Amino acid sequence: MLVPMKEILDEAYAGKYGVPAFPGGNEIQVRSIIEAAAEANSPMIFLVYNFDFPQWNRELIQRFASLVDVPIAVCLDHSPTFEDCMMGIRTGVTAIMADRSTLPYEENVAHVSVLERAAHAVGVSIEAELGHVGQGNNYAVDGVSMLTDPQEAARFYRETKIDALAVAIGTAHGMYSQKPKIDLERLKDIDDAVKAPLVLHGGSGSGEDNIHRACSMGIAKVNIVTDILMAANQAAKQYDFAKGMGGQLFYPTLSKATKKTALHMFDVTGSTNKAVAKPHRPSELPVNKLEKYYMEG
Repeated sequence: MLVPMKEILDEAYAGKYGVPAFPGGNEIQVRSIIEAAAEANSPMIFLVYNFDFPQWNRELIQRFASLVDVPIAVCLDHSPTFEDCMMGIRTGVTAIMADRSTLPYEENVAHVSVLERAAHAVGVSIEAELGHVGQGNNYAVDGVSMLTDPQEAARFYRETKIDALAVAIGTAHGMYSQKPKIDLERLKDIDDAVKAPLVLHGGSGSGEDNIHRACSMGIAKVNIVTDILMAANQAAKQYDFAKGMGGQLFYPTLSKATKKTALHMFDVTGSTNKAVAKPHRPSELPVNKLEKYYMEG
């Protein structure tokens, strides 16, 4: 079932656990991850993007989400313009991430405040970022620059009235070029100052112990994209079209790898069995006979 992201994050923050946010860009990702969420009895969040047909993705997610009882949110991630955010709201996402993190502080506040009023007027949650989470392939620079200042974060949260604050504490997007250094002391100071749901971008490759600890220290949402993509990519590379049923089990193989990674991340973030909902109904998920045979085999 689709719900506002705020509902999921408020419960996670109060319970001192995190909720993974996974890519929702195609049917394999959507169906496999929802199956995992139902099996783990975990809330979850899908990330969609303005370059990736978010309306189609949102409708796909809604179709599968209607078959399970775990709470699911859909967030339009890293929306850089007013138009992008409005498009996301019109497509029916339950949250937007208004990314103005490269702007000066006052401009960031001004832009996000306008979007907060628009989103909240129609029941859509809003996330914004202070500090800036850069790229893993430029980690020597991005990993130590534009980290979030705790007191500025508290001011930003008050002034923008957002539902969740993405923070920069040493993580980065994509593959890391070197071992990341996650500043958990900074996170503690941010949590003490803000006292509201925080978001960790760049969760993939950031260290499972780091993520688990961060989720007990105020991180309520952890973006996990690269790990999901890499799991499917690795499964695709290892698939042998010459054996067994040829290519007929190729997509179920990608699905199995995706689901396995999602299940693991529910455990890492602590969200397993945290869904406040009725018992799930995994048997009602639309899995065809061939895929069902493969999954049980």
